[in-house]
Amino acid sequence: MATFNATLRFYSRQGLWSLFLMSALPLHIWTFILTFNDFSWVTERTDSWDAVGVMAYGLIFALVESVVIFFAFAILGLLISKKWGEKRRIALLSILVTIVSLWAIAGHIYFFRESSMPPQVIAFFVGFDHPLRVLYSVALLIVVPTILSPTYFVLASDKFFRFVEASIERLSTLMILYLVVDIAAGVILLIRNI
Repeated sequence: MATFNATLRFYSRQGLWSLFLMSALPLHIWTFILTFNDFSWVTERTDSWDAVGVMAYGLIFALVESVVIFFAFAILGLLISKKWGEKRRIALLSILVTIVSLWAIAGHIYFFRESSMPPQVIAFFVGFDHPLRVLYSVALLIVVPTILSPTYFVLASDKFFRFVEASIERLSTLMILYLVVDIAAGVILLIRNI
């Protein structure tokens, strides 16, 4: 309870709500893409009602994932100095959660498409004594700039910060619509399981 009260002093309710909405947005968009991709496939094998049920399960799962990610980033946000205003901290956390989500989606697409590295790239890494370490190092060289550069711009540039803040406001409205769809998905699951 003390940790929750300390968190509320660090964030306002509006700030936490904005962070939650931004934590949920990429996952819900990706869930919609995946479920609409599978909708016709499920409909052909069973019927439309089963496809709606699959979509409802996906949305509820995305909502649960969103809550977990929200709590993780809210706790991570406690490490950011209070010298940055709350709005700037929320903007930073929103950017970071979006970047992490996009990298996770990219990884999912990589395996979803059953992609593999070209043989020349595999041979390059195998030539090292510790190929896995080199592979992780290359991955870090690619991923770290995508995290550090937006972090720098949110904290150092007022213009970029205002752009991010305006984007959060616009995207939050879209995410509220997705939450209404989540409620509908919960109702559908109740109906299907009664």
